[in-house]
Amino acid sequence: MEESVMVEDPSLERETDDFERLFKSHYPMVVRQIMRIISSQSVAEDVAQDVFLQLYHTDRTGIENLPAWLTKTAINTAYNHVRSEKRYRARMEKEAHVASEFLPSSENKWLEQEDILAVRRILSQMNERDRNLLLMKYSGFSYDELAQAIQIKKGSVGSLLSRAKKQFQKLYQRRGDGC
Repeated sequence: MEESVMVEDPSLERETDDFERLFKSHYPMVVRQIMRIISSQSVAEDVAQDVFLQLYHTDRTGIENLPAWLTKTAINTAYNHVRSEKRYRARMEKEAHVASEFLPSSENKWLEQEDILAVRRILSQMNERDRNLLLMKYSGFSYDELAQAIQIKKGSVGSLLSRAKKQFQKLYQRRGDGC
């Protein structure tokens, strides 16, 4: 049996060695250039990697002065990063502001829970027909559906609802007087 041996393309190997040599010799300079704009060492190193990715994907034969190209690319990439971070922070602040406007405070949540409990207590004091009428009406049921559910004529629904609302209001106001 013959064993197949893969022969690597020597030009590819040379290109990789060449790029690695460029990276090692110019990386510290690129990081220093970026750190003039971005103070964080780790962020500057990340941005420097982006610069070298750009270099890797660029036809280097067209670059006349590599240190100048790396410096210009490093500065532009650093400024792009700063602008991107600024937009990101602005978006996050806007989202936080919008969320704070729409999210009730702890006190408002507590007051809302108290109101819900009070309404439930009042509804529990009402007779079953009136309670069901109110709950169903404010859940979106039509007069036809209400009439069918409590087995009355459709023409009576309005009167019964009106009485149930008045009774609820009376009980609710009494609750306020008792507090």
